Amino acid sequence: MFKAASWLQAKKSNANASTHSLDSLAEPQNLESAMRAAINIMNDDVDAAEAGLSEGNSSFHKLGKGVVTFLKATLGFEQSIMREASERLASAEASASADHRRAQREPHAYHSSIYPPGSEFALCHAQSQLMSAVVAVLNESLTESLKGFYKLRKAYMTLDVILQAETRYMKGMNGGSISSSRRDSVASLRSNRSARSMKYMPGGFGNEKLDDQASSQHPAHTSIDPLTNQMKVVEERPMQTRNGGLDDDEEEEEEFFDADEGYRTSESPTQYLGHLEENNMSHKMSDLSVQPNGAPKQDTRPLPQRQVTTAGMLDHDPGSDIFANPIDTFIHSGSNLCFGLLLLMISLIPPAFGKLLLIIGFRGDKGKGLQMLWQSSKFQNINGAMAGLILLGYYNGLGGFCDILPDDKDGEENLEGYPKRRCEALLAEMRSRHPMSHLWLLEEARMQAANKRLDQAIRLLSGDTKSPLKQVEALIMFEKSLNAMYSHRYELCAESFLACVTLNNWSHALYYYIAGASHLELYRRLKPHSLTTATHHASRATHLLRQVPKHTGKKRFMARKLPFDIFVARKLAKWEARARDWNVELVDAVGVSPIEEMIYFWSGHKRMSDADLEESMTALRWSDDPQSGNVTWRREGLDERAIHTVLRAAVLRNMCHYADARRVLMDEVLVHDRALFKGPLKDDWTCPTACYEMAASLWLERQGRGGGTEGTRDESQQDRDRLRQCAEWLDKVAKWESYGLDARIGLKVTTAQDTLRKSAAL
Repeated sequence: MFKAASWLQAKKSNANASTHSLDSLAEPQNLESAMRAAINIMNDDVDAAEAGLSEGNSSFHKLGKGVVTFLKATLGFEQSIMREASERLASAEASASADHRRAQREPHAYHSSIYPPGSEFALCHAQSQLMSAVVAVLNESLTESLKGFYKLRKAYMTLDVILQAETRYMKGMNGGSISSSRRDSVASLRSNRSARSMKYMPGGFGNEKLDDQASSQHPAHTSIDPLTNQMKVVEERPMQTRNGGLDDDEEEEEEFFDADEGYRTSESPTQYLGHLEENNMSHKMSDLSVQPNGAPKQDTRPLPQRQVTTAGMLDHDPGSDIFANPIDTFIHSGSNLCFGLLLLMISLIPPAFGKLLLIIGFRGDKGKGLQMLWQSSKFQNINGAMAGLILLGYYNGLGGFCDILPDDKDGEENLEGYPKRRCEALLAEMRSRHPMSHLWLLEEARMQAANKRLDQAIRLLSGDTKSPLKQVEALIMFEKSLNAMYSHRYELCAESFLACVTLNNWSHALYYYIAGASHLELYRRLKPHSLTTATHHASRATHLLRQVPKHTGKKRFMARKLPFDIFVARKLAKWEARARDWNVELVDAVGVSPIEEMIYFWSGHKRMSDADLEESMTALRWSDDPQSGNVTWRREGLDERAIHTVLRAAVLRNMCHYADARRVLMDEVLVHDRALFKGPLKDDWTCPTACYEMAASLWLERQGRGGGTEGTRDESQQDRDRLRQCAEWLDKVAKWESYGLDARIGLKVTTAQDTLRKSAAL
């Protein structure tokens, strides 16, 4: 069993840990000072944030420093910044652990009426762990990534205890006393002997000493230590608490029960957990278990799942009397931010990475996660600002990436769809709070693109003012590049992606690939009209495309090459082989429009106007139109023709021609044996993607967006049939073996299956 004192590093002296005693008057001042300084990062003023945070040495100040560097690391993916973030977050984690232990002992520490003693430091610890986990997953090392997932488990446990405290508090406010709810918890705890089998978890279960303590001569109530997730007994004496943690010399003897707060046992997975086939990843994952100190293998069976609900939890506005104390405000806004992010993040794991769920040990819940993030966003502090950034990033980015989303019938209350007015109001509020920040300008541009106003989005991203944060500038340039690609502004697209090479080092291979593909489109369009200009673009395209192999494999994610690096390297090898076999130039050996292929994988068709969709169809017609001058189409095999069909079907679907989209998929792709699409240089993604496209067109047609008279007779039965067929196609994709860019399609499938499960029509 993990020892609480061991994993909190109680036996080790740490120079980074704060050594001051805790004071209930100084604590709010330290918190306010740190929050006031940290919020400057949301206004792009990193210098003011760093200067203000350097004025204090509290756990709050150290956490603030970690937040500042974490944002820079996740915005830019630079290894040096990630290392700095890891160091700062480790310092914040150690300091929070030390202060949490002191809060258990010192009579003058702040004691909340809602949360267990020291919960503010437990939250700091969990926030540090959560951010460390994200940085670790972005690390190029598989071991570090797995350690990051393990930290998510521990952060989850801490946050869960804090939110249980809110639930107990609300029970007391709603008629039952807090002490009675605590006694009920102890009663259920005593009857739950099955808990003893769970010694493998941190804060495991042991003997019944707690029962004897609870009946001692001093009146006592129970609470749960948020950091260790252990039951403790608190004597009801003024300003005194019994230590819920373990003294160094007692850790070998004391063991604790965990509170039975509505936990339920883990259920069997209801959907495919996916493959990590490459480099025998599945085999490695099944054998790996990561400990922070390299200790022997520990059991990582799933955590007991508590049904996460917001019923009974605090959902009051910031002006409520409940939040009169800034420490309680910090705990509430921070725990909702972190727990909401955890639930949302885990719910989005695609089937290809499903094995990671076994390490994390709990499932996500998109709806509850979004609800908690919206609650946190109400607060005017760094927690609220980060919650707002996550929400807008999800709705305008990840949410806009998927096609099968909840219906709009529930309007603004449907948080899992796209609550447009709520997002617009949130963005306006954040821009008013942080008027100098380019992060919110970026989110406004994303919102414009999500609403099919690509020209307006590009204008917003092309302003003269620049952010002092180069990571933000790189994001803005990348977003501008994508929007230029969606709107078929090829010269701007190439220029912008080449600018990304100088601003960001994440995937230069992808940047060169799309820039070269943009010049390829210009070559094809101009060749019938101006051979000289077309030749210039052909030369430029050839030069840029041949830069791609030089830059692939330099970046890794969880010890694997980046999926797009693998994809574009294979495409170049395929075209070079065709050029040799057909004795043509590289630009003439390229098949179906690679720009349209990239648009599909970035879900650009959802952001296009009708005119932009027609442009995409024109680009695709170049391949098979005899008038285009393409002399290689007759040589193309099933592989390249399938790419053409899938992309054409996607455009037809976004034009609301659902029946036509399904017809071409069935006649030209799905009629063939899937084995025919496999091979070293073949695009094996087309067949599973065609299945997904079938599901998406059925779902959207059910919503009545199609033209003509289809679906007007016996609509309810037809809708049920479409839903059934939609689920069947999704199930096929989810069970597909590994294929190119399966994680991107897998994210869409995961969201789609979750939507169907929650659909009232099923």
